[in-house]
Amino acid sequence: MVPSVEIDALPDPLPDDVLVLDVREDDEWAAGHINGALHIPLMELPARLGEFTAREPAQTLVVCKAGGRSARATAYLAQQGWDVVNLIDGMMGWERAGRKMVADGGQAPVVL
Repeated sequence: MVPSVEIDALPDPLPDDVLVLDVREDDEWAAGHINGALHIPLMELPARLGEFTAREPAQTLVVCKAGGRSARATAYLAQQGWDVVNLIDGMMGWERAGRKMVADGGQAPVVL
């Protein structure tokens, strides 16, 4: 079982000691993401794991568009002993809940 959480169970704003790991692709990230999140696409996570571990996060919220890719990343990181949780409904749920997002290039953020 992958540790998971619903958007309404998360404080707004997130505590400073929670790292957000976004495992979506580059175009999805550019269109809209959580400010301050670490972006490592799922397929690059094993090769770029050092970028994650260097942050030494106390706890990590893993997100993708709808929760599938982030569940895979959460399972991978949990097996390695990290305190990680998957966001059910991902960025779609984040956007529906009216949580703040930013986009590259100063455009209005959207979830692709």
